[in-house]
Formats: sequence, structure tokens, C-alpha cells
Amino acid sequence: MNVKTGNETYLRDREAVINLTRELVQIPSVYREDDPNGNETKVALFVAQYLRDIGIDTYVEEVVPGRPNVIGVIDSKKPGKTLLFEGHTDVVTEGDSYAWKFDPFSAHIEDGRMYGRGTNDTKGNLACMITAVHSLLRDKEEFKGKIILCIPVDEEGLMLGIKHFIKQGWADGVDGAIICEPEENNVCIAQRGAMRIKVDVYGKMAHGAISWSGINPNYQIARLIVELEKLEKEEQGRLGKDPFLKWPSISPTILKSPVKGDAQINVIPDQCMMTLDVRTVPKQDHDELLEKIYEIIERLKEQDPNFKAVLTVIENRPSTFTPKEDPVVQAIYESVEFVTGKPAIYNGVPGATDGTYLHLHGIPIVTIGAGDREIPHQINEYVDIEELAVTTAIFRDAALRFLNSKGSK
Repeated sequence: MNVKTGNETYLRDREAVINLTRELVQIPSVYREDDPNGNETKVALFVAQYLRDIGIDTYVEEVVPGRPNVIGVIDSKKPGKTLLFEGHTDVVTEGDSYAWKFDPFSAHIEDGRMYGRGTNDTKGNLACMITAVHSLLRDKEEFKGKIILCIPVDEEGLMLGIKHFIKQGWADGVDGAIICEPEENNVCIAQRGAMRIKVDVYGKMAHGAISWSGINPNYQIARLIVELEKLEKEEQGRLGKDPFLKWPSISPTILKSPVKGDAQINVIPDQCMMTLDVRTVPKQDHDELLEKIYEIIERLKEQDPNFKAVLTVIENRPSTFTPKEDPVVQAIYESVEFVTGKPAIYNGVPGATDGTYLHLHGIPIVTIGAGDREIPHQINEYVDIEELAVTTAIFRDAALRFLNSKGSK
């Protein structure tokens, strides 16, 4: 079956998901630390009211001031499994809005695509999961168990929303989770782990013309970067190319020197700083990798008694893997084939998602959704509107397959 030929349910849901995506995108939800209105409040409250209006029991829980999670619960009142859909409300900054072809929060539609920040990552997929569940309710579909809509804040940051969701007990008893992210409707059963690390290197401030009177931390951090590049190549050679996630990586991302005060061309700074975005594959052990980085620092100290570096792990998210035979994976896989009429594609997520913490809580996860995998966070972000409709149909069918399968409780 290929639903693109159109049936009444598909066409009805297609219109609904397009309209809901536009409404969500047109409510900016970039987190801006110094802006009292720069958070997810408006879009979260909009979503909460939308869920209530379509008859879903809805809960709003503030994670930190101005940043509320929304939880929707659809209970069949029949014994069975619990399926969770997850889609976050925050989006990354739009950057230079004048560089966009259209206003980044206009949700402009042209040539079959909707443009705007969040169309792809991941308000479009949030609209898909809501519309899919609404479709089940509108058609009075019979299913067992329970569906939970997890709509957290801060996925693009430290994932405070999903951590709060789990801490409040909402994830207890969940049997499978569908993480709604832009993956071209590939069935993603693995995702890379992530470590975010800050490294402070200390020297001694001096006049640039009298360099021997100071200690230049820039040379020291440069030596460290060279050694980290060697470590990255060693890990890639040791582990090879992962079939879903490709290569592990160690990426210096932010370099700052000096850390405080104004930089001057004739002043050797007393301190410099860098951040590392470390991405791992399932074969890597984070503790072992961290130990290798510490060993590099110790070796550099032995070579130079003035070398002083302090490493701080800001975030530590392990990689994840869900077996193909897991019921939630099979439900999605079969639904993709049923809805599109084409073989489903297994794949992996290049970055980390809120699913990381659900996985750590013991919940099998699969990541899938509408949108080009390489478009998130770019200027002129977009999603194909037909893909939104297809994804909605996949989510709808997968929920019924998972909850009504023979393995139901």
C-alpha cells in the first residue's frame, strides 16, 4: 500500500499536520538566557491547550522558570503496553535572519516545502506525533494500553526537560519510545554518544615583546589539540567504521584566549580555554576514553613543568543501540513499509537526542521522522510537506501495531 495515492484519513491528517506545523513554527521558542521571553513558554502553552481541545489528558510541569514540559496521556483503560512519543519544543537560534530566504518564523510554503526554524528539527515531527494520535481518537480506533506524548524543553541544550520528565516518574513502565526527529523516515536504531568537555589551560600574563617573562598558554593548548587529533585517528583506526554511525570523533569547537578581559595583540594571556565535542560509537567506553585524554595531559605535564590544564566534563551521554527484533523497532519498520510501499532503511542518528536518557532508564527507543538529516540548524531550514503527511501515517500505524501486537501485556 502507498498512502500517497490518498485515502480520506491520509488527506484529512495531511491538512491537519501542515496547519499544526505552521502554527508551531510561527511561535518562536529559541532559548535566550538573557531574554525573559526567550524560552519555550508560549509554544508549550499552545501545545497544552491544543491537546486539551482534542480530548487528551494534559499536564504542564515547569522544569525551570519559563521552561515547561507538556505531557499528554491517552489511556485506553484496557491492560496493555505503554508507548511513548517524544518531540521537543525548543529550537536553535535562527542566526542572521536577513540571510534567510524567508522570515525564519513565517513557516512560508513554496514548491512543496515549508521553510522556517523548527520545520525540520523538530516542530514538524512534533506536529506529526500529535496529529497521528488525534487521528486515532477521531476514528475511534481500538487499542490496548496507553500512549504518552512527551513534549519536553531544552533538547538542544543540556536536556533538562527529559531529565525532569524521567525524574517525575513519567517514564516508569514505558515499554517502547519513538523519538521524533528528522531522519528521512529511516528506522534509526543507534545513536552516537556525546561528551562535552571544557579544558582550561593556565599560563602567566606578560608583554609580547618580553615573552620569556611569561608562560604562553596558547602554545600549550595547541600541543594538546595536536595530541587529541592523534587520539581521534587512533580511535577511528581501532574501531573502524560503524555501520550506522560512521566514525567516532573528538572536535575542538570553541577556542578563547584570554578567557576574561580584552585581548591585545601585544599581550600574552594568562589563560585560554577550549571546548571539546566528543562523539562516540557503541564500542567505545566513555571512562576509558576520558582516561586516555587525562593521560595526554599528564604526558604534556611531564614534558613541560609549566603545563597546567584543568578538564571539566560538562555533559556525558552514552551511545545507544536497540536490537532490530525489539517490538518498537519492528512496529516502526513494518509501518514504514506499509505506508510507503517501499523497503524500510535501518540507520543511526549522528547526534544525541532526548532518547539517550530514556535508553538509560531502560526503555527501548527508535528514532524516526520527517526531514532531511543534514538540514537541522541550517539557514533556510525546511521540510517537505508531503513527508510530514507520510510520517504522520507511519506514526499512526506504528502505534496500533505496537499496542495491539500479540506481545501486549
